[in-house]
Amino acid sequence: MIKTNAMRRLDALKIQYKEHTYTDTDAISGTEVAEVLGQDPDRCFKTLVTVGKTGEHYVFMVPVASELDLKKAAKAVGEKSVEMIKSKDLLPLTGYIHGGCSPIGMKKFFKTTVHYTAADYDTIFFSGGRIGFQIELDIEDLGRVIEYKLEDITKEDRV
Repeated sequence: MIKTNAMRRLDALKIQYKEHTYTDTDAISGTEVAEVLGQDPDRCFKTLVTVGKTGEHYVFMVPVASELDLKKAAKAVGEKSVEMIKSKDLLPLTGYIHGGCSPIGMKKFFKTTVHYTAADYDTIFFSGGRIGFQIELDIEDLGRVIEYKLEDITKEDRV
C-alpha cells in the first residue's frame, strides 16, 4: 500500500481518514475526479499555492468547480495582491507536483485558507499528495494537522 507524505502525517497523529484512489481513469480536472469518485464537486477541494506581493507563499483550498478570486484571496491573507505560482516552482517549494498537491505534508507550512463551504460537510475530499489519491477527512480533523481559516475566496460564477 502506497503512503504519501500527507497520509504518513495523518497516521503519525493517529487521525482517521479515508483514502480514495482513481488510478484506472484519465480524470485530470477536479470535477472529473469528483465524478469518478461519485462525489459532489462542492465537497471536493483543490489545493492552490500562491505568492503574495511580499514574497510570502499562501495555500488556498476551493471547491473543484470554483475558481479562486485572487482579490478576495489577497484580502484574506492581508496582501495587496497574490498570484498563482508557476507549476515548475511547486515541487521544490512544497514537495508535491501539480495535480497531486495536498495541504498536508508540504515541505514547509504555509498560511492556509479554506473556502467557508467546507464547514457545510461532515467530511471533505482533497488531494492525498499524489495524482490518483484523494483523502476524505473531517474538517475539524484537518485543523488538528494544519492551521487554517475559513473565508469566501472564490469567484461567484462557477467555471
